[in-house]
Amino acid sequence: MLLKIKSFFSKPNLISFLIIVLIFLLDRYSKLQVLNFFNDTSFYVNDFLNLSLVWNTGIGFGLFSFEKSVYYNSTTLLIGLIIFILLYFVIKSERTEKIIFSIIIGGALGNFYDRLIFKAVPDFIDFHYGSFHWFTFNLADVFITLGIIIYILKDYFQTNK
Repeated sequence: MLLKIKSFFSKPNLISFLIIVLIFLLDRYSKLQVLNFFNDTSFYVNDFLNLSLVWNTGIGFGLFSFEKSVYYNSTTLLIGLIIFILLYFVIKSERTEKIIFSIIIGGALGNFYDRLIFKAVPDFIDFHYGSFHWFTFNLADVFITLGIIIYILKDYFQTNK
């Protein structure tokens, strides 16, 4: 039992926890800045980027947005379960995968927190080219997507050695 507790508080696990907390705090900070300063306005950055607040009740990039609370609550519960599963993977995986899963969890926790507190996720990064606009997203979405891409690339290059 003592050995399991010691391995839980190992240096790689503590580093993973720190990554999760830092990403979560960075995401919270960015969203608080947007909520405080861009609530009803859109901020022009350049020809390809605006900061504009949109409340998302779906999952990443506004997909599967729901009006009924039963669907929203079921999706939120599923996201919470996935976060717990990923936490288990962080504890059980090797160093590289610990970092990758930590990046994903940090972003997922940021959006999960918003779903619980605000009943929606504030998205504000609006990339566009002319009249074409990509889905509006936030910093948490960036970390989730980055973690997934890194995981896929790592897996791809490991199987092609």
